Amino acid sequence: MKFQHVSIETFACTLPDEVVTSDEIEERLRPVYERLNLPAGRLELMTGIRERRFFARGTRPGQISAITTNKAIDASGIPRECFGALIHGSVCRDQLEPATAAAVHQATGLPGACAVYDVSNACLGLLNGVLQIASMIELGQIRAGVVVGTEDGRGLVEGTIDTLLKSESLTRQSIKGDFASLTIGSASAAIVVCDRRLSRTGNQLLGAHCLADTSHCNLCEGGSAAEQFGDDRPRMQTDSEALLHAGIGLATRNWKATRRVLGWQNSNVDKAFTHQVGKAHCKLLYESLGLNPEIDFPTVQFLGNTGAAALPTTAALGIQQGHLTAGDNVALLGIGSGLNSIMLGWEFQGHATL
Repeated sequence: MKFQHVSIETFACTLPDEVVTSDEIEERLRPVYERLNLPAGRLELMTGIRERRFFARGTRPGQISAITTNKAIDASGIPRECFGALIHGSVCRDQLEPATAAAVHQATGLPGACAVYDVSNACLGLLNGVLQIASMIELGQIRAGVVVGTEDGRGLVEGTIDTLLKSESLTRQSIKGDFASLTIGSASAAIVVCDRRLSRTGNQLLGAHCLADTSHCNLCEGGSAAEQFGDDRPRMQTDSEALLHAGIGLATRNWKATRRVLGWQNSNVDKAFTHQVGKAHCKLLYESLGLNPEIDFPTVQFLGNTGAAALPTTAALGIQQGHLTAGDNVALLGIGSGLNSIMLGWEFQGHATL
């Protein structure tokens, strides 16, 4: 898909104050490490993640999403009455119904004539939201929209730790399925997308391509564990090695298709933002796509894997810290369990982020 009239105007993020290091997690898991003879430092060594962040206990995703949405809209300078869509795109949500987007809409003062709903697609929900809003703008249905999401990994990480400590059948082999859960962090991100005639920056969305390979839908599965573990904190099982290689294979195929849509060669790409999983994933991704890793802006080392918020949070921080310069062609390289991949081409011209 190609776009002629759409600007990705603003990225904004909100980060939690509480920092939890990988060393702290391993200290809590010391009985497990000693029983299985696992070396200390394994978690950071294998993933490159030295710390992640958590929101305060009891925080609802919608509360933080409202804060982040207001940041993004204020930074854009676009009047609220121009917004015709609000999409909440994270895995984490306030409840099954109503949509978490409803609470965010109420807290942000957007007009009633606004499409308000949630989108769920693992680590790609916010990028799906961007494409939905962009398509509505391209069709002339709305002038501007915002997609937002807040991921809070506390329940998953702490629930996984408790499960591992209580397990009597755990082995060096079986623990591998839980390892990825310990890499999860928390963050909130929002993206304002608008008609180019409203844009103050001229940051044009050029095009995008989506590709799926659902033969690998069982490599990373998560959800409520109330029946199995006796509490409502989520749990995940991930075949990390198989997911890595299947995901990189899908990303490689999708990058070829995305370049055809955009009319790009690798030499046309000045900067990139990717989904943040771990150092091995990042290294193999850039090697497989044939891109220079120096165009990347990594955040996984201090944020962990923040799910659907990872790529837009990284973009917000990268823009804040001067990773982009006017005229850059920017690749947004998304991938999520399912498996799905969404990749976008974006021409950056100016700074409009908080």
